[in-house]
Amino acid sequence: MHPFPHHYRVEAAGAAAGSVTVSAAQLPSITTAPPVEFDGPGDQWSPETLLMAAVVDCFILTFRSMAQASKLAWEHVSCSGEGVVDRIDGTTRFSGLSLTACLTLPSGADPDKAKRLLEKAERGCLITNSLAVRPTLTCDVKIG
Repeated sequence: MHPFPHHYRVEAAGAAAGSVTVSAAQLPSITTAPPVEFDGPGDQWSPETLLMAAVVDCFILTFRSMAQASKLAWEHVSCSGEGVVDRIDGTTRFSGLSLTACLTLPSGADPDKAKRLLEKAERGCLITNSLAVRPTLTCDVKIG
């Protein structure tokens, strides 16, 4: 890992109406629009869905790193996330965040250790640690 601090530069551009293009050096551009809940078309990534994608992606990458460091053998992990946006005290913001992680282990693996690592990954996720709302985590650990 590179020494801290790390810097991430992105750009966004758009016209008075239509999509916004988000870009970063050496990465494919992403076209975004408001979600249907904010009167958008609902057929493109939105800031809200991008934030939720960052949460579940960060969770899996954090788990992968922790599992490797802990020498946990595992076969597959998936994570779904749901964010709740509400208007609280005159401010629209994410007010709730829930994650559901499903982990498949090989025969003979320790499901208790796996669950502890999933919970540790939730607590160690850079993205959720940067948000005002803390997620709730539900784990489903199964053997093969």
